[in-house]
Amino acid sequence: MFNIPVIILKKIVLLPNQEIKLELSNELSAKTIKEANLNYNGKLLIISPIDSKEEDPSVEDLPKVGVLAKIKSKILINSNIQVKIKGIKRVAVNRYFNDVENILYTEAMSIEIPALIKDEEKTIIKKLIETLKKYIDLAHHASNDILNFLNKESNLDIITDTIVSYLPFDINKKLEYMQNINPLKRAKSLIVDINEEIKLLEIDEELDDKVNKSFSIDQKNFILKEKLKVIKQELGENSHQEQTAKKFRDTLDKLKIDKDIKDKIKREIDKFEITNESSPELSIIETYIENVLSLPWNKSTKENANFNLVMQSLNETHYGLEKIKERITEYVAIKNINKDIKSPIICLVGPPGVGKTSIAMSIAKALNRKFYKISVGGLNDSTELIGSRRTYLAAAPGKIIQGIKRANSNNPVILIDEVDKMVKDYKGDPASTLLEILDPVQNKYFVDNYIEEPFDLSKVLFILTANYINDIPITLLDRVEIIELNSYTLFEKKDIAKKYLLPNIFAEHIIIDESIRFSDELLYFIINNYTKEAGVRELERILTTLVRKMTINNIKTINKEKVIKLLGYPPFCEELIDENKWGVVNSLAYTNIGGLVTKTEVIEYKGNGNIKITGNVGMTMKESIEVIISYIKSKYKYNFNNIDLHFHFLDSAIKKDGPSGGLSIAVALISLFEKKIILNDVAFTGELTLNGKILKIGGLKEKLIGAYNKNIKVVYIPKQNCDDLKDIPKIVLESMEIKTVENFDEVYEIFFK
Repeated sequence: MFNIPVIILKKIVLLPNQEIKLELSNELSAKTIKEANLNYNGKLLIISPIDSKEEDPSVEDLPKVGVLAKIKSKILINSNIQVKIKGIKRVAVNRYFNDVENILYTEAMSIEIPALIKDEEKTIIKKLIETLKKYIDLAHHASNDILNFLNKESNLDIITDTIVSYLPFDINKKLEYMQNINPLKRAKSLIVDINEEIKLLEIDEELDDKVNKSFSIDQKNFILKEKLKVIKQELGENSHQEQTAKKFRDTLDKLKIDKDIKDKIKREIDKFEITNESSPELSIIETYIENVLSLPWNKSTKENANFNLVMQSLNETHYGLEKIKERITEYVAIKNINKDIKSPIICLVGPPGVGKTSIAMSIAKALNRKFYKISVGGLNDSTELIGSRRTYLAAAPGKIIQGIKRANSNNPVILIDEVDKMVKDYKGDPASTLLEILDPVQNKYFVDNYIEEPFDLSKVLFILTANYINDIPITLLDRVEIIELNSYTLFEKKDIAKKYLLPNIFAEHIIIDESIRFSDELLYFIINNYTKEAGVRELERILTTLVRKMTINNIKTINKEKVIKLLGYPPFCEELIDENKWGVVNSLAYTNIGGLVTKTEVIEYKGNGNIKITGNVGMTMKESIEVIISYIKSKYKYNFNNIDLHFHFLDSAIKKDGPSGGLSIAVALISLFEKKIILNDVAFTGELTLNGKILKIGGLKEKLIGAYNKNIKVVYIPKQNCDDLKDIPKIVLESMEIKTVENFDEVYEIFFK
């Protein structure tokens, strides 16, 4: 038995191994999500009421079977919470109850899936997939991508749930399947239900045939119309359809494209011209021809070949970012020598707001190329990239061809945003599809499913973006050129504000009064107290708000007092930390907002050796605490008897996970036992092993910049990270003392001997 919070979905049924996105707007749902993240490792129970029409279901209307689910991600959009949830397994509900905050909980237990006879399971799987294939063949709107997934799966439980989530069953039918714990019974019911759907499709197809036969009755009218068309031609009166066909042919004659493609388009134009005006196929053919003829088959923009001018243009729009600027100018310089050099596939990796998208736009402008952006965050359907076949309803070209068409150039800069957030499931693997698009060996003959003819993508400069390098699909990581865009230091943010942000904001608000000045001290105050980010996106919003309020209130001079009056009390002002407490240590973390200095706290009280952990931490962090306690018990003679320990990690709004907090946790714990204070300007990062070894960590540059921005003076890092110090900005290294350690004994000698 275990207790777990519950969310009720009224119009959706979640099945095991299925992922859904929810947008929650009520306060109770927000509390439930928060409780699940804080105390239940992101897990909760998803249920749907037995009566889906009941607005306010009672406990009696709630099912006795639910799906245990895991929160994959959470995003706050305005006042709503958008979460991605994945079903794990069915569980049995013993009872429901509410806590003091009215959060619904359940007392649940795991369900043991009945054992299946292997031969029987294989037979029913084969029969089920054959039935589904027959359904897909009849249902023209259905995608057959699911068959590739099912053919690789041998677990009947997973197969039945995947098929139920795929088929267009109503909510009551899906609820029945969710509550059925026996996969064999589910499979047999599915075969019956799919066959019923097949019968409906066959009836529908039969009706279509009868309708088509009825067209023969109209053949006489068609012949008469054809005769009338000839008479109009004799009189010099052409129909709209004929005029359109003539326009298509004139456009085609001007195109310099491969003969096979030209012949294919000619056949489509001929087909368009003879198709009955009342036929629904007419508009489909016309749309296809328009799409194909509007593509820039041989239309390029003349590229800027002067690499000095390219560098100058990039410097005018962006501060720093030297690696990407140098890489682009190198590409231009080499292309002057070899016109046939392949375009690089660059992937910009860095926290939000550091300039990944804007530098890509500036690269396009500097090279005199068109720019188009494609966002693939959350994308799980490959057809969105490579288009859908013309036989499908509402068929259209994929995002790549759409971008080429809108850019009206075959050599644009195409930005593919958030490649680390693509999703792979039974609908397809977008990362593998994207690899075919990016690969210079393959993309010269790229075929979109809708266009059906090869289009040369080799002249396109693709730039990808990602927040975390570890989340980039392995298939892509091996083929792209990674360039990291790191967090900005306090001084860099000040310079960006003075040289780029404020001039643009003044120009936008038509402010020409030269008496308005933002001093360096004032900008430091705004950056430290009104922003908390790796980039400058929030800083730009804050400065825009400030300038707008100054304009409205006719304020010509600005200082700290006026900033507070106009913007309100600073949300991120530095809190005073009580330095007379032991068991409190600064830890360096690498998060989605860049490097972060967070507090690790530990206290002890009478108990039975229990450990409590709070502060939005993941499983890896919890395991690190267990490793450290075992190490300290084995190495040092501290009394763990008759006490409980409570570890807390501040900044609970930010998820913290990974082993690099091990060193700071160990220092905090021994600081508590020794009753020795660790100064507030000292910070730690490093993974600790059971033998006391301090292992290499990632994200060192981001962490040290974060420490620098928080005025940390001494940082202890693993000795194995020494080589990474060459990439750290000089101003950061000069402002703090970096101490490298290889074993915890060295740290113990420094602080506790």
